[in-house]
Amino acid sequence: MTSLFELEKTGDVDQLTSLLAKSNSEPVRRRAADILGEVEAEDHEVLDPLVTAVQNDDSEAVRAAAIDALDQRHAVERLVAALTGEEIPTDGAEWARAEALAETLSADQPELRMASANALGRIGNKAGTKALVKRLGDPDPRVRARAARALGRIEDPRAVAALRKRLGDESVEVRRESADSLGRIGGDEALSALLDLLDDESETVRRIAANSLGNFGSAKPLDALVSLLSDEIEAVRRAAVFSLIELLSNAPGQQSHDLRERMVEKLSATDHRSVVDSLVDILEEGTQAHQRRNAAWLLGRVAGDDNREAAIEALASVLDDKDGMTAQFAATSIAEVGGEAAEDALLDVLDDTEASSDARAKAAFTLGKVGGERARRRLNEIIDDTDDEEVRKRAFSALSKLGGRG
Repeated sequence: MTSLFELEKTGDVDQLTSLLAKSNSEPVRRRAADILGEVEAEDHEVLDPLVTAVQNDDSEAVRAAAIDALDQRHAVERLVAALTGEEIPTDGAEWARAEALAETLSADQPELRMASANALGRIGNKAGTKALVKRLGDPDPRVRARAARALGRIEDPRAVAALRKRLGDESVEVRRESADSLGRIGGDEALSALLDLLDDESETVRRIAANSLGNFGSAKPLDALVSLLSDEIEAVRRAAVFSLIELLSNAPGQQSHDLRERMVEKLSATDHRSVVDSLVDILEEGTQAHQRRNAAWLLGRVAGDDNREAAIEALASVLDDKDGMTAQFAATSIAEVGGEAAEDALLDVLDDTEASSDARAKAAFTLGKVGGERARRRLNEIIDDTDDEEVRKRAFSALSKLGGRG
């Protein structure tokens, strides 16, 4: 049978909907629902099977996954209509739609309460805050989790106190969603609540807090995240690094510049290998452009002497990245690290016949900042030998910084 990974890549809706309806494996049905929430397909191919799964599947987890998949496709109102027999408007004033959905939050069927919570979060209107806060005490943890998530989407500060209370919930999912929402809402009270979690004996709770602190659009969580780099658990340390990258992405304007300076100062003083390893992972596996750009920028400034070679190797590997800014930041970071290892890596890229023209051109130009006599000789040869005009132009520019041809 074709794997779910392959089905996700190919977007085979027929196979996915068949697995959702007929597979004997609960994890397979749950994952099929997850994929259907994101697959590129016409709604008429996907929505009815997901609604049917919510109504008929024996597994609470599968029903929850199907509800979230409908949320992904902005079609929760269709499910609410199927469960209640009443149409929920999908246009008109947001407050009116929110009020209509809030009424269904007290329904007997937990799936309906979950769907309504998701829809209210998607609308994002504060008219739903009061009803969602009440659902944070729902007997079903799946409902509590989705109510917490919805409040984070709405970003209403009035929900902070109630979300803070749920940080001690018996359900890990509820704690995670509550912490994440506190990070989204922000403010001093939300930050204080999350900081209280950093000494928690539970690795999961500390990791949740670390992930959530990255949602703040300011430097306030910086010291706390840096402190987590000494955590005994690697997953917590890595979560802290990912959140530091998110802080760089979320901080506006001048705050971003100040935050970068402070972050470099603090991370340079720690020399934690986990910082470099996590930044390398983001470069190698990250899918978000802002994350990879910031990882490339930061890596060259916090590598330290012990991690120099690992950082340079990772940066050199993305000189031909499809995202031009990531590639450019990688080049400037290699120059920032400098030294013989940087020169070696750039010469390897320059001489790699399979490397792209852009990568070789960036390597040639950056050699003008970090190269020595070896680089000068090789750039001289490249100018005479290459048919690539961009590489030749960059080599000329680099040579001018190294004393010129001779």
